Amino acid sequence: MHRRQRRSKLRLYGSNRIHYHARRCIIRGKVALSPSTLSRRENCAAELRPGVPVSRESALQLIRCPDGGLPGLLAAARAAKERFKPGVVTYSRKVFIPLTNLCRDYCGYCTFRRDPGDPGAHTMAPDEVLQVARAGQKLGCTEALFSLGDKPELLFPEMRETLRHLGYKSTLHYLEAMCELVLRETSLLPHPNPGLLSAEWVARLAAVSPSMGLMLETTNSDLMAAGRAHDNAPDKVPAKRLRTIEEAGKQRVPFTTGLLIGIGESLDDRVDTLLAIRDLHERYGHIQEIIVQNFRVKPTIPMANWPEPTHGEMLRTVAVARLLLPEVNIQAPPNLSAPYYEDLINAGINDWGGISPLTPDFINPEKPWPHIEQLRVRTEAKGSVLRQRLPVYPEFVEPLLAKPGLLSEKLRTATGDDGLARRAA
Repeated sequence: MHRRQRRSKLRLYGSNRIHYHARRCIIRGKVALSPSTLSRRENCAAELRPGVPVSRESALQLIRCPDGGLPGLLAAARAAKERFKPGVVTYSRKVFIPLTNLCRDYCGYCTFRRDPGDPGAHTMAPDEVLQVARAGQKLGCTEALFSLGDKPELLFPEMRETLRHLGYKSTLHYLEAMCELVLRETSLLPHPNPGLLSAEWVARLAAVSPSMGLMLETTNSDLMAAGRAHDNAPDKVPAKRLRTIEEAGKQRVPFTTGLLIGIGESLDDRVDTLLAIRDLHERYGHIQEIIVQNFRVKPTIPMANWPEPTHGEMLRTVAVARLLLPEVNIQAPPNLSAPYYEDLINAGINDWGGISPLTPDFINPEKPWPHIEQLRVRTEAKGSVLRQRLPVYPEFVEPLLAKPGLLSEKLRTATGDDGLARRAA
């Protein structure tokens, strides 16, 4: 896929402190840099200047920062975060609704998907969806996260029959109806992860949810090759995913995206994925959150023998994400970096993502979420206050409130004066 680097209009919240810390991250040894810097490769410093966007060249150096320079990189990222949202790390109290785990994609790292007839294969009925949402409401949840397989009816006649029985033409029609059901019958706000969407479906789902999400994962289309992570996963073509994210931008839909690290991509790929997201955000301003998610091994997946990214890799990637996009919310799931997840605050995150007091992480069921009180204690130990947010971030709330209809009514009820969740965390 062709990737074009654009000069960022975003400006790094800067100070001489950031410049000082970044200068300490020195790259020694041969690294893949542009020709203009190859002559300096024996002592290659990535300098971050206040008010100057981080370039691809600098990001490539920073993501290769050796252990000796890591504290300086983290300090620069943490300083940028504190200028963006000082003293606060947020989370969303949610229920996880796995609407269907049937999926036409066969990703090498996925333990969520099923074929019809597999143990655990299931499509939730409307009463199941409502039961989970109402139980979450009683526990103070404000988000209903809908996760589902991508277009299973295109591959499986069994799913087509299930949808016919339920009275819907497609999985997306069913998702739309279930988002509306939760919105109408509970105080929860839906956040769907629907897979690839057309312009029509972006608009339809935006009418029943304040935000939505699609992980870009990577811009490396080579992972579609036989035997690689996205072999036999037609919905993981990077260009198609970028089109969905762009369409959400054209319609000004608050959007969550991110990258999945450790699935066979290179360090350059990680930087290029972040730059692709930055490019879209510069044009449309709709990226509310970037998730940096690390691959975790599971015994039943095709990639069961694949090495996991190290804790250091995760810290470097998060820090580079923060420096490339200093004014965007950066999230990393705490359950995937346990037992040292609080270190991610040092790398520049300002959000823990969705945490459920009720439902498991169906994508990573072997990695339970930390208890919210434990999350609070560890967050405070790093000098930040834990606050509960909604599935849409405060800076994106106001335009949604201006729209007439049920969604804005429910959002107004749920939103506090600061744009976070009205209910105290």
